[in-house]
Amino acid sequence: MSVLTYPEAVGVGLLQGVTELFPVSSLGHSILIPALLGGHWKHDLDVSAADSLYLNELVGLHLATALALVVFFRRDWVRVIRGLSTSITQRRVRTVDQRLAWLLVTATIPVGVAGLALDKLFRTTLGRPVPTAIFLALNGIVLYVAEQLRRGGTGRRRADDRTTPGEEHLTPEELSDLRVTRMTIRQAVGIGAAQILALFPGISRSGSTISAGIFRGLNHEDSARFAFLLATPVIGGAALLKLPPLLGPEGDGLRGPLLVGSIAAFGAAYLATRYLVRYFENRTLIPFALYCTVAGLGSLAYLTLG
Repeated sequence: MSVLTYPEAVGVGLLQGVTELFPVSSLGHSILIPALLGGHWKHDLDVSAADSLYLNELVGLHLATALALVVFFRRDWVRVIRGLSTSITQRRVRTVDQRLAWLLVTATIPVGVAGLALDKLFRTTLGRPVPTAIFLALNGIVLYVAEQLRRGGTGRRRADDRTTPGEEHLTPEELSDLRVTRMTIRQAVGIGAAQILALFPGISRSGSTISAGIFRGLNHEDSARFAFLLATPVIGGAALLKLPPLLGPEGDGLRGPLLVGSIAAFGAAYLATRYLVRYFENRTLIPFALYCTVAGLGSLAYLTLG
């Protein structure tokens, strides 16, 4: 069984924390970079190996990323939890907080079901460098197409971005939530279902969700906020399901590096979220699209021709 060393844990933690939020696929990078580096990195960090706990370790690091998202969006989550609880007790959905809570709940269901169904497929077939490189290149194409369709005017017009009388007192975050909650349940579920694509290594969870939001007509800022809120319960829940093996005898020698890696992932994820929230206020997915396409095709060429 491979053992995650402390340097590997810190490196993977930093990598995971950044790439989970950037629309470039954390799983894709966590598979490709060890394969490209070779040596003990390739041996220790192989999710497709029969006796490897690397996937469990990766998902464990996701828990740190989820905690970073909770801390960053703590005010939002307080309102969401309050909205969900009052909606259940009052048996109604009227306020923005209540509606946002149910949009998040229903939009999370498709990827939760798909994640349980496709776990074995990921381990045995897709968790390899060559398919991952192909999916990473496809991820870049998806991001590019999303931007081109938005620029071409496809989807709902952004009249919802305007402030109406009585909304001037709302904070930017509350205004964003107000715009998001103008979606129907079906539209939110469609955006949430886009996270299923992230089960394929190389396809970005945040990239898929942001692109789906843009297809629907949301602006970049609102799409990113909704994507990060959606990601929190998904990656947190997946981490909790994968952690038990690491808490038993199989995790001996791994818990220390995992803790150190989680600290690195938490810090990297928090800073990445802070940067991206500001970035998407007035910038696009194009740089990430170009990066993913070039990195995916370059990795594919190296792995197959090198």
